[in-house]
Amino acid sequence: MINLHYFEREEIVKQLKKQIQINRHIIGVATGSGLTAKYAEEGGADFILALSSGFFRQKGLSSLSAYLPFLNSNDAVMEFGLKELLPRTKLPIIFGLMSTDLNKNIESFIRQIQEKGFAGINNYPTIGLIDGIYREALEEQGISYKQEVESIYIANKLGMFTVAFVFDKEQAIQMVEAGADVICLHFGLTTGGKLGSKQILSLQSARKLAQEVFEVVMELNPQTIKMIYGGPVNKPVDVQFIYDGTNIDGYIGGSVFERIPAEQVVLQVTESFKKTNDVKYDELIEKIISGFTTTEDYVEFVKRYVSLHYNDEISLNEISEILHISRSHLSTLFKKSVGVSFIDYLIDYRLNRALEIFREKRLPLTTIAELVGYPNYSQFSKIFKKRKGKSPRDYLKSNKMTS
Repeated sequence: MINLHYFEREEIVKQLKKQIQINRHIIGVATGSGLTAKYAEEGGADFILALSSGFFRQKGLSSLSAYLPFLNSNDAVMEFGLKELLPRTKLPIIFGLMSTDLNKNIESFIRQIQEKGFAGINNYPTIGLIDGIYREALEEQGISYKQEVESIYIANKLGMFTVAFVFDKEQAIQMVEAGADVICLHFGLTTGGKLGSKQILSLQSARKLAQEVFEVVMELNPQTIKMIYGGPVNKPVDVQFIYDGTNIDGYIGGSVFERIPAEQVVLQVTESFKKTNDVKYDELIEKIISGFTTTEDYVEFVKRYVSLHYNDEISLNEISEILHISRSHLSTLFKKSVGVSFIDYLIDYRLNRALEIFREKRLPLTTIAELVGYPNYSQFSKIFKKRKGKSPRDYLKSNKMTS
């Protein structure tokens, strides 16, 4: 079966960079379902990743199932990719290739992937998610991340589009040198929902890692597309937090687009029909949005509140009163989850919004300061210099943001 929507690598890269110019970021959706692929396209996704974890998510299992000996990952991706994804979407579909598959000649298999109509490959399941004694044992047997780098190199030489998952600077260097079109920093299994990972980076740690990795990528090849995936980044406000102050071009999500929404909506809709006399359907949406049952719910509310009211005078006291919990408890929850205090988060958010407004509208700095919650310009300038190391005007000049 050949995909009628054939994509040239150069055309994919051209279209993605065009979207980056228009929307300032791009979105990739990792899935194992034709339904998800279809509506991800309608929602504005730029490409689809066919990953075996998506196959398991559709069965109600954790993404980690892709690492267990239930089936051959490459065969599974080929089967559902051909039957469900290629016929359902016109978007480029990237094949999640397990490069360490001992039952296949990888170069021949990559050629087969190309012939079947997949636009490119991604190194998944990846050795990068394995560590400790088990990782050492695998590498002793010649099963290593190096094979994933070699696969990206092969696909690159065949003219295929390549998305490389990396976990540190060294791997990023290897993948850039192999010719990867996209370097995607993988923060680990996605947290959130019923089946999400519990061991994660904080958002602040994730952003710091992204800055370090992508600085190296930019030095090696400024044309490389830079994206992030997984870990603590599972909501739009989280993605924006990571974007701020970085040169990241986009986000790839799997669980956030199909598992977490399905868990929430199916659960709530089923309950609403079960209790038809007690629950109005219209109240369902409100419950999904405002129900607070976990630490994540409270932290998410704070971040959302900041995104809506950053230009007003706000405080953690005010938010804690809205949530009916103590300020100290909310402060502890927020810092543990995000990695920075509420006040530091608010300052970073405001300053990054200020820079964004300047890029888009070129308004006077005094006006911009007011728009982000600092009616006193001298206070804004003082905070900005403390954070960025330069006054607002000098910072804009040094970053060539002024004419």
